[in-house]
Amino acid sequence: MQILNKNIYIAMVKVFLTSGSIFAGTSVLLGAFASHLLKDYVSVKALAAWETGVTYQMYHALALILLALLINQLEEPSLALMIGGIAFIVGIILFSGSLYALGLTKIREFGAITPLGGIAFILGWLCLAVSAIELKL
Repeated sequence: MQILNKNIYIAMVKVFLTSGSIFAGTSVLLGAFASHLLKDYVSVKALAAWETGVTYQMYHALALILLALLINQLEEPSLALMIGGIAFIVGIILFSGSLYALGLTKIREFGAITPLGGIAFILGWLCLAVSAIELKL
């Protein structure tokens, strides 16, 4: 049973592939920024937080790209895959974004946002697992 219209699946494939590509590219850019420019201006702890944000951004950008390719190959992708992709996007913005903000500003309150991004990442991976269990090949 198809829950969503095929046009929605096509749109989500484009959103996930585009956002995954942009997040992957900006991950490389932000990593280079940290290693060449930022390292001279922030503490070792702030730089480590920044690098964690870059790493998790890249992992989940690649997950978004793979998710887009998977959705595109399935005749009836599950709603869980759509939710998972959205969760990865939210996770990148909240988790990595808060670590970047923390590293640049030293405002500790940004650290309170990071776990929300982590929860979004976990939700994304759980959605992928549910979809794998329900997969009809």
